[in-house]
Amino acid sequence: MKTLTYETLKELSNLATIPCTVLSVEKKPDGSCGEIRFFAINELFKKSYYDIFAKNEGDEAIPYEGFEKSIEGELYTSHLPKEPNFEDVCFRAAWNNEYINTYVDTTKMYGFWTEDILLPIGYEEGADVAYCTFMYTLNKEMDTGKFATVSPDIASFVIKTCVELRNEKDFLSSMNTVVNDLRIYTDSFACCVLTVEQDQKMFEIISESVRNNEVCVKEVFSTVPYSVVASWEGLVKETNCIIIKDEHDFEHYKKLAPEWARSLKDNDVHALVLYPLIHHGGIIGYLYITNFDVANILRLQETIELISFFLTAEVANHLFLQRLEYLSNVDMLTGVFNRNCMNVNVDELSLKLEFNPRPFNVAFCDLNGLKTVNDTEGHAAGDVLLKDAAKALREVFDESNIFRAGGDEFSIIISGLTEKEMERDIELIREVSKKYNKLVFAVGGCVEEKGTGVRTALRLADERMYADKKKYYDKYPERKRTNSKDNWNMT
Repeated sequence: MKTLTYETLKELSNLATIPCTVLSVEKKPDGSCGEIRFFAINELFKKSYYDIFAKNEGDEAIPYEGFEKSIEGELYTSHLPKEPNFEDVCFRAAWNNEYINTYVDTTKMYGFWTEDILLPIGYEEGADVAYCTFMYTLNKEMDTGKFATVSPDIASFVIKTCVELRNEKDFLSSMNTVVNDLRIYTDSFACCVLTVEQDQKMFEIISESVRNNEVCVKEVFSTVPYSVVASWEGLVKETNCIIIKDEHDFEHYKKLAPEWARSLKDNDVHALVLYPLIHHGGIIGYLYITNFDVANILRLQETIELISFFLTAEVANHLFLQRLEYLSNVDMLTGVFNRNCMNVNVDELSLKLEFNPRPFNVAFCDLNGLKTVNDTEGHAAGDVLLKDAAKALREVFDESNIFRAGGDEFSIIISGLTEKEMERDIELIREVSKKYNKLVFAVGGCVEEKGTGVRTALRLADERMYADKKKYYDKYPERKRTNSKDNWNMT
């Protein structure tokens, strides 16, 4: 073999017609990847690297002239974050004599799609450093033509996934099928898709598949705090996805996210892919795959890269429709269901009781003195009173049974309470209200034991609520509101 001198490798890099560097890759005594350095670079690499990473580092602009002297011989981490995935492909190219060509979404990191080409060069006998070329091209937009060279096996699986996602089954059923197929295809122990709502600080497992159903992913994640999931966003900023394939990778992420690392250890996760689902520049969820065959890591990575486009589109559409449903059914101020949702529930309950009569209960809870608070303290104080009213009702009834029927009026629709239990809950409402400033309810309830006449029951509860309100204002006439409509038009 020709001696691998700097001059020889510099000449090799200059033969490339795209940005190219020769990388030196160290092998540690234990066989793992050590230091990776930019050994020699061509002029195209120098210009591209300068424009993307080094033009304005720190407070002072770095001069372009002679810039290669500050790159060649330096660790790749001198300008870039440490990236286990990058180190893995470099090691495999340099030491395992593999030819590697990947096309990955690095827009979140650098603003470009990146095609990376790694070619092995070799190493001298007895040396602990091997060499490979690293070349790349950049695209602002995804170039679908770059995926034309994927294997027939991967292409077939991706097409099957697309067909499944676009069939007439409901969203969750389709997702369950896709996730199960993906787990089997990647020979992994578990695979799941989870969504993230950053404004609500919530996450949800929407689909999962586990080998032989040995564990429930939802139960596992029920003990994981949101802070762990939130930490992932910072981790994926340094890479297009997180791959943990060995103890070396695990130790890297243990330093960055110790709480997450403990969770992985506790659940015997020794190999993992975490792929962000990015929509309009924001992370809406993740694809989470554990304990797969690490020998097939490139095949797995290429498959996930392709499937993620379609998964992201479907998940984004699902979240959009979910949000629309939420906005149409929930009162934004108090967080309980709104009048529209109540009307739908009344209609559905009426229809069900026609075929299967059973006892049910309704109650109206109207705020006494809201108009006075609005007039004397302002509408902001009135809004606080309405929020407190919803909180108080949640202490007595399940949230699914509470509706804001009008401006200062809430309704309760529930099943299975006896007359005595209904009276108990009405008294409990009055007791709980005492904990909140100026919160006083006028309450009227009705128990319909025969399970018929939903609207009749609502009218009786409404009448009893107004009778209770009259007693209150007879006792406190100074709090009686004026110029406001106190009745609810039942339809």
